Amino acid sequence: MLKDRPVPLHLGNTPPRAKVDTSYTWLAMYFLLNLSLTIYNKAILSTFHFSFPWTLTGIHTLCSGLGALMMAKLGYFTPSQLGERENMVMLMFSFLYTLNIAISNVSLNEVSVAFHQVVRAMTPVFTIAISLLFLGKRYSAMTYLSLLPLLLGVYLATVGDYSYTAMGFFLTVLGTVLAATKTVVTNRIQVGRLQLHPLDLLLRMSPLAFVQTVIFSWMKGELDEVVSFCKVDMSYKLILALLVNGVIAFFLNYVSFTANKKTSALTMTVAANVKQVLSIVVAVTVFNTTIGFLNGMGIIMTLLGGAFYSYVDLREKKQRARPMTPAFPPPSPAGAGKASEMEELLNVRIVN
Repeated sequence: MLKDRPVPLHLGNTPPRAKVDTSYTWLAMYFLLNLSLTIYNKAILSTFHFSFPWTLTGIHTLCSGLGALMMAKLGYFTPSQLGERENMVMLMFSFLYTLNIAISNVSLNEVSVAFHQVVRAMTPVFTIAISLLFLGKRYSAMTYLSLLPLLLGVYLATVGDYSYTAMGFFLTVLGTVLAATKTVVTNRIQVGRLQLHPLDLLLRMSPLAFVQTVIFSWMKGELDEVVSFCKVDMSYKLILALLVNGVIAFFLNYVSFTANKKTSALTMTVAANVKQVLSIVVAVTVFNTTIGFLNGMGIIMTLLGGAFYSYVDLREKKQRARPMTPAFPPPSPAGAGKASEMEELLNVRIVN
């Protein structure tokens, strides 16, 4: 017997979660959790000198899988019954998730951080291209226009040493394409034919991604370094810190998938650009990082660009949701009087 999801208590005639369960609420939580995880990762690195990115990613995926499993046991969602083809899609999606991280880490060794950030900021452009080519989506001219200050702002915010090798350039562009593809696929899995619950997607993807990150860690030699580190420097404080880090990652993944489902792939890539600039703001305020005049102008321009995109997106959603009213009244039923026909004619509302 399936366990029903707990129904929250609500008063009055207002539907439950009507004002809370919105796309912008989930985006706000996405920003908060993403910045929190960034600061927490920085604290772990500086306090415990735990500089093992693949192991940290493995902890994130493991905790995400366990968290999703716990939510399923508590009855917050019911895992879907998938066939062999759907399970293969999940396997490919998890590999895409892991490969995106791998390419990004490898490319950072071949290019400067500033160049890496600028190229990754082009993710919305690749997202539009993928949506146009493979999904047949169309975007308004205002949507394209709203992306210009955002992209220019990220360029100014990250201005610096743009050094790179030919291989580094290729890998960085490839990683950006993979990031855009991952965002589009995440959206399609949740709103397309499968229509998986965000926690269900997390439950299926995380264990596969965890195994893949362990394999990558072993291939890079990081796994042996972690074993040596644990023999000397492991402590209960570090274990607790890593556990909290994994819990934050679980909630971030859940919120990220939900925000993707409630908005769009393009909106999530725009949000990622704004998050990147907000990370610079956090570095300035928390870690006393120094930035130049152009960097500051870029931060302001990116935030304004993100606000402009949000305004355009919200306006177009309202236009699509507006009910269409016929310009002419429907034919009157037989036997209707002239007064009734005149009343219908006078009540016509022409929609531009």
